[in-house]
Amino acid sequence: MTLAESPAPAAMSPTGFRVRARTEDTTDTVTLTLAPLRGEPVTIAPGQFLMVYAFGIGEVPISVSGVSERGEVMLTVRAVGAVTRAICASEAGGVLGVRGPFGTGWPIGDATGGDLVVVAGGIGLAPLRMLIHHVISRREEFSAFSVLYGARTPADLLYTDELQQWRPMAEVAVTVDAADRDWGGRIGVVPKLVGGARFRGEATHAFVCGPEVMMSFTIQALLRRGVPPERIHLSMERHMDCGIGLCGHCQLGPTLICRDGPVYTYAEVRRWMGVREL
Repeated sequence: MTLAESPAPAAMSPTGFRVRARTEDTTDTVTLTLAPLRGEPVTIAPGQFLMVYAFGIGEVPISVSGVSERGEVMLTVRAVGAVTRAICASEAGGVLGVRGPFGTGWPIGDATGGDLVVVAGGIGLAPLRMLIHHVISRREEFSAFSVLYGARTPADLLYTDELQQWRPMAEVAVTVDAADRDWGGRIGVVPKLVGGARFRGEATHAFVCGPEVMMSFTIQALLRRGVPPERIHLSMERHMDCGIGLCGHCQLGPTLICRDGPVYTYAEVRRWMGVREL
């Protein structure tokens, strides 16, 4: 999804981006809309990530959850540590440093003409949001389209308004691990949604993001439905410090996730998934 012709920010030098808007998605998750200070638009493919710097505190990798036609970048961030708490606390008018974009994107073109299923757990829906928007905007280019999403509780669900808006264009199934009596939807883990989704296994590309244990069970469910390993696309997460393949912290087998990922096929990584300490 090319949104501009201008070059991306320099690989090692953060570029200032101003916070244009801040939306609280859940009690610990916000979506920030950022615009470059110097007005340069950004070219980002769905599935890529940025290194985001909270000045004076530190830098973390954040997946891009959207890009506007004006080049504004949307980041959905969960506050889980000092840096992400500082980023989440940013108010409109504040400035953050940005490097990137980095990494591989979702191979949407490979799925053209066939069935497509998106499976997301928790904040794993954020790196898939741009892909979903892309497919909906070009719905005639795909056959069956399913979005399967789950979170710990109803209060942890992201983009609840958009989930409803996607329904006319996609099969949307939502589940939670636990809920109170006010919840009227499904209860259970996300991989259990795969068995009942409407797609043809051999004609399907699957795009999966979430906690690694959730992805492992989702992979097995997709394989049982007949989706080939080379058509199961995963967004892997590891500790990334540099974003350009220098520090080695994100090594997965012979690959570096920041450089060779974060999107891989299951065929590429099944040898290393599930290996302790790898």
